[in-house]
Amino acid sequence: MKASAKRKRNVRPRSRPRDTEPPPQVVVLAAGVGSRMRSTLPKVLHRVGGRTLLDAVLDTARGVSPSRVVAVIGAGREKVESALAGRDVTIVVQDPPLGTGDAARQALSALNGSGPVVILSGDAPLLTAATVGRLIERRREKDLDLAFLTFRPPDPGDLGRIVRDSRGRVRRIVEARNATARESRLAEANAGVYCFSASALRGALAKLVANRSTNEFYLTDAVEILASAGGAVEAVEADDWREGWGVNTRRDLAAAEEIERRRCLERALDAGATIVDPATTRIGAQVRFEPDAIVHPFVCLEGTTVVEEGSEVLAFTRVVDSKIGPGAVVGPHCEIEGAEIGARARVGPFARLRPGSVLEKDVRVGNFVETKKAVLREGAKALHLSYLGDAEIGAGANIGAGVITCNYDGVRKHRTSIGEGAFVGSDSQLVAPVTVGKGAYVGAGSTITRDVPDGDLAVTRTPQKNLAGWAAKRRRKERGQT
Repeated sequence: MKASAKRKRNVRPRSRPRDTEPPPQVVVLAAGVGSRMRSTLPKVLHRVGGRTLLDAVLDTARGVSPSRVVAVIGAGREKVESALAGRDVTIVVQDPPLGTGDAARQALSALNGSGPVVILSGDAPLLTAATVGRLIERRREKDLDLAFLTFRPPDPGDLGRIVRDSRGRVRRIVEARNATARESRLAEANAGVYCFSASALRGALAKLVANRSTNEFYLTDAVEILASAGGAVEAVEADDWREGWGVNTRRDLAAAEEIERRRCLERALDAGATIVDPATTRIGAQVRFEPDAIVHPFVCLEGTTVVEEGSEVLAFTRVVDSKIGPGAVVGPHCEIEGAEIGARARVGPFARLRPGSVLEKDVRVGNFVETKKAVLREGAKALHLSYLGDAEIGAGANIGAGVITCNYDGVRKHRTSIGEGAFVGSDSQLVAPVTVGKGAYVGAGSTITRDVPDGDLAVTRTPQKNLAGWAAKRRRKERGQT
């Protein structure tokens, strides 16, 4: 070959885009130390919108229907493994931590097949499945070796910049600390979201070289490795720059929380809910609304809570992992967790429903009533100052003020059963295990230790004794008179 001849690049022949390909495999990089968070908690376990950063990213991953999800963990391994318990995730440990490129390399052993491989950062909670899906589709349509996500934040700061040639083709990602003055002025930044063909990923990772100053391997170098070899590499810009937002500091975390809070409010409004004061309302990322639900100021709705059609939650109430049925009203200053509130039920004010509480339709639970693992059947009422734990309350039963189910004997919990239409008078104690029958009555002030048959009245009060003239004698004594 003549010396003047151009060297041929190692370009793989382009095949026509496939109409179908295997579902993607997703790798989530969650091994970082997160030292800038100044926390003993691993960075990926800090929360945004009520979810950990890692949970948010895993939810996004599941949104693209992957065949497998692999999480690469390292720092705070035990805590992260515990947080992943119950998740359908393959865990790979990176030890020692040698950068994102090494983390991706560690994940290879858990991957199989020839489908695309999506790599996500475990500290990017605002990324949506729709955007990842668009990236996957772009790679498939153009049969790319790599499609990766970019964004244009207001201030790219210390983010890697996208360097293109004169024809606009991606050449490399330059880290901010290594950028020239011209490169530092580039507005397009790396979002840390990649979709590789499996073969291109394996080839690029095999060619990574450790950084001289840190001795770490950077996944961003894969862009230059593939592009310089003539590979098909394309950057896809996010429609919303906020999706590329990563959390590295507490300030980043606070900013992400505010963005997610706004998103959650907008989803609630779009679903037909009325948010009386958006500025003081907190809604978690997994909360769902039906039309005409109303949420008042200073309400926190968290976890997998569902607020159904026409229901209303009043001020200063917190609801976690609960369902509020159609037309139900939860009064102010209530604490609701792991509970189910039926249609047209009324709760509060100042009520507490603990996990396992089920209120069927038209139930009323009033002020300073606490329930735990209690089922209140249709139309039952407990309006004042009661504790109902490990209990079943029959339909239409009435629980008077100050009634307590004594469910704990110091070793085990026991159940109380109150029948349909029963009436339990005020200031009564029901010592479990015990049953109050259908239509039975318990007189006020009674301590019930034995079952009460259907239709019976149980009274355990000491007989009343009146002492004639006692009050006058007392007053004379107080005045020193005999």
